[in-house]
Amino acid sequence: MGFLIQWVVSGLAIIITAYLLPGVAVGGFLAALVTALILGLINAIIRPILILLTLPLNILTLGLFTLVINALLIMLAAAIVPGFAVRGFWWAFLFGIVLAIVNFALSPLLKSDSKP
Repeated sequence: MGFLIQWVVSGLAIIITAYLLPGVAVGGFLAALVTALILGLINAIIRPILILLTLPLNILTLGLFTLVINALLIMLAAAIVPGFAVRGFWWAFLFGIVLAIVNFALSPLLKSDSKP
């Protein structure tokens, strides 16, 4: 059940971020859910490999190159998902930053009321 809630909240965050940025377009909530799923898979499979391969550059830039990797992975997701479009690298870069902020703002929705 937690996975479904996380998935819906991620889709909501993508819709909100696309609404805030004119360089990003989402065709609807279904496209946002598919985008959230694809971004999750990309971040789970491809991102760790890229982080490891670019580790010297990441160390040299004090971790800021990770933002570039995130932008490239967002552009990859835009190429895969129909209904999700990013106008260019800088819009993908900004989308990654704003999406992280929106996810942080929506994170209280994921908190469960049950105490262990």
